[in-house]
Amino acid sequence: MKIAIGAVVCGVVVCAGAGAQSLLVANQGNATLSVIDAASGKQVVVEEKTPGVHGHEVIASADGKTAFLPIYGSTGVGKPGIDGHEMLVIDVPTHAIVGRVDFGHGVRPHQPVLDAKRHLLYVTTEQDNAVTVIDTRTQKIVGKVPTGAAESHMLVLSSDGTKGYTANVGPGSVSVLDMVGRKTIAVIPVAGVVQRIAISKDDRWVFTSDQTKPQLAVIDTKTNTVTKWVDLPGTGYGAAATADGKSLLVCVPGKNQVAVVDLAAMKVARTIDVPASPQEVLIQPGAPVAYVSCIGVGKVAAIDLKSWDVARVIDAGPGADGLAWAK
Repeated sequence: MKIAIGAVVCGVVVCAGAGAQSLLVANQGNATLSVIDAASGKQVVVEEKTPGVHGHEVIASADGKTAFLPIYGSTGVGKPGIDGHEMLVIDVPTHAIVGRVDFGHGVRPHQPVLDAKRHLLYVTTEQDNAVTVIDTRTQKIVGKVPTGAAESHMLVLSSDGTKGYTANVGPGSVSVLDMVGRKTIAVIPVAGVVQRIAISKDDRWVFTSDQTKPQLAVIDTKTNTVTKWVDLPGTGYGAAATADGKSLLVCVPGKNQVAVVDLAAMKVARTIDVPASPQEVLIQPGAPVAYVSCIGVGKVAAIDLKSWDVARVIDAGPGADGLAWAK
C-alpha cells in the first residue's frame, strides 16, 4: 500500500500539521525539513533558508519538542565545496526556526546524536577532526572530543553514553571515543573507504560498510578490532539494529534493497525491495516499524518488522536523507 502525503510550506509562523508523534526527514534536494505526522500522514515543510548550503541529518530532543539540524554545506563528504558553520534549532510543534548554534568557522557539521541523560548533544564536525559537544539546556558549545582522523562523518553512542564510535569515511577507519573524558581511545583500520555506522543493542558489536567491496565490517567492542565480515548483496550504507537486538537492517543503495542481517548467524537472512537509493534506517521507538529514507526518489519506506514487507511509501522531499523521531 502506498500513501502519498501532502505538504504545507511553513516558515516561522505557526501552522496546522504534525503532532506529537512525528517523523523528521532532512531533504537535501531542496534544503528543507519534513515534519510528518505519524498518525494522520500530514506533512509540514520547514525551509532551512540557508542559501547555498543545506542539512543532511537531524535529531529531536528527548521530549520531542525541539529538532536540531546541522547545516553541513554544499557538497558531500570529502568533496570540495562550501563548509557549513551552523546548526538550526527548530520548534517541532510550531515548525519555527527558534535558534542557531554557530560553530565559529566552517566545520561541516553533520550528524547530531543526543545523550539525554547528560543533557548533551554531540555533533560530528569533520573539518575539526572532532565531535563537538553542546549543552542542550543552554544550546552552547561546551567542548570537543577529538577523533584522531579526518572525515568523521557519522557517530553512534554506547547505551550508557560513555563511549562513541565514528565512521571516518576517506581514511576508512572507525574511531573509538571516551565521551566522558573527551579523548580518543583508538582508531581502528577497516577498509579503503567506509560509510555509516551502527551499534548492536547490547553494545557488543559496531558495524560499518566497506565502500570498496560488498561487505559489512563487524567490530568487537571488547578488543576494538574487526573480527568478522558479513557479505552483502551490494555496497552497504546506513544501518540500524532492531529493538529486539536480533537483526541489523542495512541499506544497499545500488540494489534498491534493505538487507536484514541475522546477528546471531552474522549473515544476511533476507532482502527487502524499497524505492531508489535507500540511505538511512530509523527504528520507530515502541513499534515494529523501520523507516528507510530513499534519496533517489524523495520518499520514505515504512517496513513492517513482523512481516518484513514495505507497508507504505511516504512522500518526503527531494533528496530525502537523515531521519529522526519526535515523540
